[in-house]
Amino acid sequence: MDHHYIEKEIAHLERVITLISAADRIPLSYWRARIKEIGTARLVAAQHRRWCRLQEKLRQLEALHAHGAADTGPPLRREATG
Repeated sequence: MDHHYIEKEIAHLERVITLISAADRIPLSYWRARIKEIGTARLVAAQHRRWCRLQEKLRQLEALHAHGAADTGPPLRREATG
């Protein structure tokens, strides 16, 4: 993964993580895989910190879901791509 792709992915995930909830049609496991994939790249220190924050935010969502508080946020709207 090149630097620009990593930056773009992290920025996208940072935006999305504030919009998702466990009740969305896209499962949390999908977002876990996306975040995990970024973690396999060589990250600079700032990217690594952002990646760690993404992991923590997703862990919090997963914990809420595990405790039955699935509807804790607005449903995710698909972003237009192109």
